[in-house]
Amino acid sequence: MIPTATLPEIVLIFIVGLALAAALGRYMANVYQGGFSRWDPIAIPIERGLFALMGVDPKRAMGWREYLRGLLVTDAIAIGFVFLLLQDQHSLPWNSLNVPDMSWHLAFHTASAFGTNTDYQHYAPESQVSLFASLFGLQTLMFLSPATGLCTFVAFARGFARNDGKVGNYYSDLVRTFTRILIPLTVLGALAFILLGVPQTLTQAVAIAPLPFAGGGSEIIPLGPVAGWDSIEFLGTNGGGYFAANAAHPFQNPSASTNLVAILLMMAIPFGAPFAFARIVRRPGEVWPLIGTVLIVFLIGFGLFLFAAGSNTYLPASVDQGSGYFVGAESRFTISESALFQFTSVYSNTGATSMSLASLTPIAQTVLLFGMFLQATPGGDGIGFSMLLIYVVLAVFMGGLMVGRSPEYLGKKISMPQVKWAAAALLSHPFAILIPVAVTVVSGNVVPALGGYSPHGFTILLYEFTSEAANNGSGMAPIHDGTEFFNVVGALVMLAGRYFPILAMLAIAGSLSQQDSRPPGPGTLKTRTATFTVFLALFLIIVAGLLFLPVLALGPFSQIAAGG
Repeated sequence: MIPTATLPEIVLIFIVGLALAAALGRYMANVYQGGFSRWDPIAIPIERGLFALMGVDPKRAMGWREYLRGLLVTDAIAIGFVFLLLQDQHSLPWNSLNVPDMSWHLAFHTASAFGTNTDYQHYAPESQVSLFASLFGLQTLMFLSPATGLCTFVAFARGFARNDGKVGNYYSDLVRTFTRILIPLTVLGALAFILLGVPQTLTQAVAIAPLPFAGGGSEIIPLGPVAGWDSIEFLGTNGGGYFAANAAHPFQNPSASTNLVAILLMMAIPFGAPFAFARIVRRPGEVWPLIGTVLIVFLIGFGLFLFAAGSNTYLPASVDQGSGYFVGAESRFTISESALFQFTSVYSNTGATSMSLASLTPIAQTVLLFGMFLQATPGGDGIGFSMLLIYVVLAVFMGGLMVGRSPEYLGKKISMPQVKWAAAALLSHPFAILIPVAVTVVSGNVVPALGGYSPHGFTILLYEFTSEAANNGSGMAPIHDGTEFFNVVGALVMLAGRYFPILAMLAIAGSLSQQDSRPPGPGTLKTRTATFTVFLALFLIIVAGLLFLPVLALGPFSQIAAGG
């Protein structure tokens, strides 16, 4: 049942979040178009030094293949460095807790997770990652991975805005993303968290005397630079927690105020991207069908999630659900606040958790899965909106054919090359999910991971690989996924789910950037209309349903039919 008493505060949070996102979108467009900003006196000298150190000319535009090479090489070096670091963290400084080295397969999974903006954690951060590895390894990737997504987004946008066959300079985009967007906003977010009581210290742990009835001795309380981690975790749609409990930990998310800041940070860049795109392509009015589509799907999904996540009839009768909170929800906040955090986290592909996803009703779990199937409402930093453009390319092509109009978008003709790449990007997602699910079942790894076969167990398995393929990072327990099989397969799924769509997006951008812009004619399909907005929203929902409805029938829908 929807908790109507607390809905006004959710409406207010959402309005504030959209207003901030719109302002940030305009700022992002200014950054990527080389405009003036208040950060220039600080940023320009730093950027010049970095370009000189890198030996690159930031003004030299690249074709899409060169842009892609720069992106892949940078990410590969960073992921490889963290992979080696995690296997040797025991001998490195800032390891007062004597954290051991990671196994090669866990290090492979962890480095791939943080390098692909997934941050799926098959380990307990408090006991398996040193402070040095957290700061210089994982947190480095927490900045690089959203920057990679934003670079992909702006290159994709330039495909519609340029006609010289170029999509920009990757190294310039990367550095400016760091100096003008991610680092300044992360600092501001960290200051907000510090003021609201989140710890920020290089002390790795403190020993305290327990309460008298605990029998004496001392208790080790893990600490660290949690506020800074929180800020880039939510702003960068990373999602990996500094603590294993993630946003349910009282140090990481201690109050309703920090919960609010986290929601606003998760909304900022994903909801700001449509506003930035419309300015980059110099058609401000085009933002409305795009943001409208996102809002239609997001708000319908959130309403369904609130309605379905209430009293769970599939839990044992011995479980007390009389407090008004659905089982597994964060009781420190209102139901709406807790639900909005979790829903925004999954639909923005952040993946941070503050509730037990396994204790939700099957319908609520399906709603969360649907957001990861789409990856575009709003999706993660940069990549989420780029995936929405993939849907737009296909929708314009199909819509134009249906009504006998020319398949054009923003003055660029949508033809076979763009449609083939868009279809490949779209179909790569179910392949990245369904193949590993099938391999896990056939290879006999279900029983050791889940203890046996059941509809609920299949939902957990489906959620695991869907989260990894969507570069989301949220997980549904209980599953024993810290094995060599799940680490290796999961890492490969995350890498494929990340970089094949990027390849397709840049290929589309490259082909579009070679076309001259055409003025709209009488046969051009109009996209700046309410009709196209509704059509695009329905197109997303129907396509995702066609791709994933059969597998849902094996998991959450079977739970409903079986009554548990």
